[in-house]
Amino acid sequence: MTTNGAATTKARPKGRGSKGAKREALLSIRDVDAYYGPVRALGGVSLEIGVGQKVALLGANGAGKTTTLRTISGIVSPQAGEITFAGERIDGLAPHKIVGKGIAHLPEGRQLFSGMSVEENLRFGYYPRRKERGGLDAALDRAMDYFPRLRERRKQAAGTLSGGEQQMLGVARALMSSPQLLLVDELSLGLAPIVVEALFEILDQVNREGTAVLIVEQFVHMALANTHRAYVLQKGEVVADEDSSRLLGDPTLVESYLGAEV
Repeated sequence: MTTNGAATTKARPKGRGSKGAKREALLSIRDVDAYYGPVRALGGVSLEIGVGQKVALLGANGAGKTTTLRTISGIVSPQAGEITFAGERIDGLAPHKIVGKGIAHLPEGRQLFSGMSVEENLRFGYYPRRKERGGLDAALDRAMDYFPRLRERRKQAAGTLSGGEQQMLGVARALMSSPQLLLVDELSLGLAPIVVEALFEILDQVNREGTAVLIVEQFVHMALANTHRAYVLQKGEVVADEDSSRLLGDPTLVESYLGAEV
């Protein structure tokens, strides 16, 4: 991959369009380092997500995108830096406690319980809210309103669903905890374009209803067309922070950062 100076600079452009207007920070990551054994996966990563924003996290394979999501959700512990959510430090907390704070994570590969039914998987997603009496049925209805096909298959084993249906179930299960922030890793992986479009429409609806979204997505144009802002990672470092609309409108800028065309 050929890179020019724009791809290696650490300058953080601060242009803000109508969609990318500066908002109150819901999630703030400051100078985070993360390692897998002796290998540094993230080096000094800083980013913010405003209340109600949709943000894309872009980069080549191995850039640190999945590690960033795993660090936010507590699966990976940062070796340096801090992460705050709704004004509270969450780095160092166990993953289940971070879910309880209002962050849900749809990992790459979905990680469903294949032998359990659709409804049982959804009920598992409600576990962080288990102390809320009377809320489960409403949460199930809401999840199945987003994805009517899941209502039709509520008693079917998750492992027997199509790939698109499994991704629907993954999103729905993440939403069962009523998160303030939804982390989505590779929404489109292995899915037909028409299914991907439908899933992005649901994420847009969820966002309009108040849930912030941070998405890692291999299809750059889809990510930029469906988010307010974008961060670009290279080798575990943030090299760009731009309005998604600006990147979408300037393919040469994207190519300079990612070595790929929009």
